[in-house]
Amino acid sequence: MTNRYERLKMHRRMQRRIQLVVEERRMAFAARHDEPVADLETTMEIPPPDLPIVVPQRAIGRVAVPQA
Repeated sequence: MTNRYERLKMHRRMQRRIQLVVEERRMAFAARHDEPVADLETTMEIPPPDLPIVVPQRAIGRVAVPQA
């Protein structure tokens, strides 16, 4: 029977090994393509629209869509 400390240690070791395999597979998959692959974890800033009307401040991640 393993105690809590040993179980946590084994779990961390297993998670680290899984993470290494995932990173290795991601790099191998990216190396197969000639064109650069988009990184899904990157973020980009969306500039506010240049509208003639005053738009109230929105929550982060929302974009004001002008009515046509």
